[in-house]
Amino acid sequence: MRIAVPNKGRLHEPTIDLLERAGLHLENGADRKLYADTVDPDVSVLFARAADIPEYVADGAAEMGITGYDQVQEARVETVSELLDLEFGRCRLVLAAPEDGDIEEVADLAGKTVATEFPNITADFFADTGVEPDIVEVSGATELTPHVEMADAIVDITSTGTTLKMNRLAVVDEVLASSVRLFARDDVVENTKVEEVRTALASVKQADGKRYLMMNVPESELEAVRDVIPGMGGPTIMDIADENGNGKVAVHAVVDESDVFETITEVKKAGASDILVTEIERLVE
Repeated sequence: MRIAVPNKGRLHEPTIDLLERAGLHLENGADRKLYADTVDPDVSVLFARAADIPEYVADGAAEMGITGYDQVQEARVETVSELLDLEFGRCRLVLAAPEDGDIEEVADLAGKTVATEFPNITADFFADTGVEPDIVEVSGATELTPHVEMADAIVDITSTGTTLKMNRLAVVDEVLASSVRLFARDDVVENTKVEEVRTALASVKQADGKRYLMMNVPESELEAVRDVIPGMGGPTIMDIADENGNGKVAVHAVVDESDVFETITEVKKAGASDILVTEIERLVE
């Protein structure tokens, strides 16, 4: 089973980090190589340009891929299925035009020129709106094209909007919201190893922002403690092995990191002691 991942750029390091956290450690590194083995002998990694990954999966060079939703949509491959939103690399494709120009809405671009690195997504967007501009594909520096009279507007990626502002461009409309996704070729979606990989990556995402709380609680105060723990489906309660447990039980719970401070304060008031908070690496539901 081969997974195609970005070989460089802003998606490379977060993707490798996610694989490592999911237990798919790369045994022979990720630098300047085309392939890398993982600790699972049945899973290897193929490094490729983010834009090429959908085609690599569709053509059989890899069974699974990790890349931006925008890249999958631009490739227009019909034989792959999305398995999981990995929730990083968030960005938007936007339609933008010069701040001091006369393009204020999509309809103003009828018969005009739009420059983009995403001609297919752009064509689909305008087809949906019924507006017919001339779409010009460029390979970089898209934001400069309106200022050198190559285009009246652009469709380009933005994360913070800083580049658009620096180039005096204003957003006219949002074309597509994107994040990094895990996807697989349709003929292997039901494969056991594909599901194992999906589950491993999902478990990392599930653990993000969660903390594991452990504490000892007098049985007489158990209900009071239970009432103030905002855990996932309620806390786990266990007897303490020590015969001198003094009428206490162990209470374990998974809570949101943002709730930890308040939860500790409340359970202490309710009688809990020996409270321990730990990070969670993976959480399989």
